[in-house]
Amino acid sequence: MTRSWSRRTFLRTTGSTALVLGLTGSPLLSGQAVAADEFGTLRAKWRTLVLGEGFSPTAEPFRTRLAELGTRAAELRATMAPATGSLWPDAVWTDPEPDTDQESYGYSAKMNENYSRLLTMAQAYRQPGTGLTGDTGLAADIVTGLDHLYDRIYNEGQTRYGNWYNWQIGAPQALLDTCVLMYDQLSATQTANHCRAVDHFVPDSAVGSYTGTSTGANRVDLCRVLVLRGIVGNSSAKVTLARNALSPVFPYVTSGDGLHADGSFIQHTSVPYAGTYGAVMLGGLGMLFALLAGSSWAVTDPNRQIVLDAVENAWAPFLYNGLVMDNVSGRGASRGISATDPKRIQADDHLRGHGILASIVLLGQGASAAENARWRGLVKGWIQRDYYSPPLSDPALSLVGLARLKSVAEDTSVSAIAEPTGHRLFPSMARATHRRPGWAASISMANKRITYYETGNGENLRGWHTGAGMLSWWGDTYANGQYSDAFWPTVDPYRLPGTTASRLVLADGAGGDWGAPKPDVNWVGGATDGARAAVGQYLRGLQSTLMAKKSWFCLDDAIVCLGAGITCTDPARVESVVENRNLGPGGTHALTVDGTVKPVGHPWSETLTGATWAHIGGMGGYVFPGGATVKALREERTGRWSDINRSMATTPITRRYLTLWTDHGTNPSDATYAYVLMPGASTTQTAARAADTGWVQILANTDDQQGVRVPSLGFTGVNFWFGGTAGALTATAPCSVMISEKGDGTAVICVSDPMRMQTGLTLTWNRAVASVISKPSTVTGATTGSSLNLTFGDLSGTFGATQRITVRLG
Repeated sequence: MTRSWSRRTFLRTTGSTALVLGLTGSPLLSGQAVAADEFGTLRAKWRTLVLGEGFSPTAEPFRTRLAELGTRAAELRATMAPATGSLWPDAVWTDPEPDTDQESYGYSAKMNENYSRLLTMAQAYRQPGTGLTGDTGLAADIVTGLDHLYDRIYNEGQTRYGNWYNWQIGAPQALLDTCVLMYDQLSATQTANHCRAVDHFVPDSAVGSYTGTSTGANRVDLCRVLVLRGIVGNSSAKVTLARNALSPVFPYVTSGDGLHADGSFIQHTSVPYAGTYGAVMLGGLGMLFALLAGSSWAVTDPNRQIVLDAVENAWAPFLYNGLVMDNVSGRGASRGISATDPKRIQADDHLRGHGILASIVLLGQGASAAENARWRGLVKGWIQRDYYSPPLSDPALSLVGLARLKSVAEDTSVSAIAEPTGHRLFPSMARATHRRPGWAASISMANKRITYYETGNGENLRGWHTGAGMLSWWGDTYANGQYSDAFWPTVDPYRLPGTTASRLVLADGAGGDWGAPKPDVNWVGGATDGARAAVGQYLRGLQSTLMAKKSWFCLDDAIVCLGAGITCTDPARVESVVENRNLGPGGTHALTVDGTVKPVGHPWSETLTGATWAHIGGMGGYVFPGGATVKALREERTGRWSDINRSMATTPITRRYLTLWTDHGTNPSDATYAYVLMPGASTTQTAARAADTGWVQILANTDDQQGVRVPSLGFTGVNFWFGGTAGALTATAPCSVMISEKGDGTAVICVSDPMRMQTGLTLTWNRAVASVISKPSTVTGATTGSSLNLTFGDLSGTFGATQRITVRLG
């Protein structure tokens, strides 16, 4: 049933009429040199940006999406019932005496939700094909709702409570978007009221300094609020303030929030966040660049190029076949099934990835022609390869985002670009990605600058061991749903793949909110030549006595994984997890160990003594050099999204898992492990690698050094935890070293200081070297002959970056 309510009669003005209103301290009209209709032009551009363009409302999937929008708006309209403390009875925004901070956060979120619902109604009014397009009764109800929220909650006399975000970003963004869409239906007085409310909660001082909650993605969001406040209220001063306040976002930072030169993106001081906050920043900047282009407030700061470069420097390395990796999505990985709509997936790695793809397309409109063309090629490739969750059928993607991706998918002038191969190290956020033909992997670590995991607002309550060396991997035509298909609420959180962890019971949210828990360690990072890498982590357990040294040597078709110095005095067992594959609701993937196929029933467990290799059907292989005792388990695990995120659905979900791990027992001392991961390998390939006992030579696997040599690849990699000798390499101080010997008689030596503390280092390679072809300025001395001696100066200011030296072999 559709309802309308009587309300005050307001003077209506057209979108082209200039408003001259005296608001104390914040005049709506300023900058007299600005033509009155320029604000009208910006409002029209913003309507296009939020509603989309270039699609037919009668063509699928837009016809269905628009009809669904109309249905949702009609439901909201029918249930809207203005009352004290609410606009909808299921979205009450106030409690006189909230019992907890969490409860107060919830009420402020409800206030935000009210504005989001009005925005949905406004979109249905403005979009074609909704069944409510141009409906005057709907327009009246939207304006009534805006009046009610202004009168009762979001006004200049209200003191904010709960989550600051809802008052400064969430609610004002939805409010101002609605004001732009309904501009012709608002009177001068109404517009002034809403602008005055925004000025109260988002004053100019909100962007006065680049600190606290006004950095990175949050700063972009605040600038969006101020820009929209300016164009709704015809204030040149507000738009100028917002445009100028974007500039601190662009330059590289050397600590904390923002983009780092190595491609890292950090938010909340210590959380790798390219997948969520970074996505918000990317999308927000794309919108603002497009809005202001060609206007009196165009963004011309030359540092904006840093953001454009970040598309391939910071975001693309974590995008794979349409998904964005969970290890750069912070607590966003715990957002799954909606509590209010159990049929709707709120987010997963693919859905988050699709939004980033759409943002890249939009940002390309403000980039160079070459950049735009290449990015559209990348996006087209990601669209085509996402078989698990096709982007053009994504129910969570906005209609605008869908239109952008469809325009790329159907653009015959754009050729899809294949997934790149290579290795990227991100020492500033303790992450690494390794991409090979047919698969990709990523490593998650933690140090004194980067948190183990982030919880907050009741989200991601059991992500404790994400930074304990989690090794995630995906195949090109398989395993793309490994972490998408209810992995996080059903996986054993003490057995994340690749991690070493104590099974000491931890409380939900252990360590504190917003990235508070960080280990007091420095040595985390590695060295890479861009194709292969040596990566290492000095691990200390969360609220645990656990200590360990972990290394990954990333090669052409495999990753060699070593662990040493594993010591712990917790009253609990310690485990190193080789693998924990999500097999889905009824998976029966075969496990073959040394040629014997194991039972496929659930549950099943076995201790595999002296195993030299294992293989999971449809996934890949695992080789245990010299043999190992490994435990195997098939189990069905049931969980709820609400177990890890209090705002998510409580519906039970069951998934099957196949887990392999090394059990170090209770109170281990200097325990070790070694295995080789071979994504996508067949049983024959896995068995052959295990039989080739000379393929990998373990040079060291101790608390002092970890290193390997693979003669067939000309590869040597060593992580020196305390300096010393491993194979043909000797280092005088902690460092990471990898060497690739080439077929043309040259070799590339890559060295880094993961601790960021070395003021001097000497590296000796006991190998005949004829000459040094190239070296960075950090190399202060080099002698060649029967061996190579490299002397490094101060490396503490290199931020863990790889120092690359090329030599001609003797």
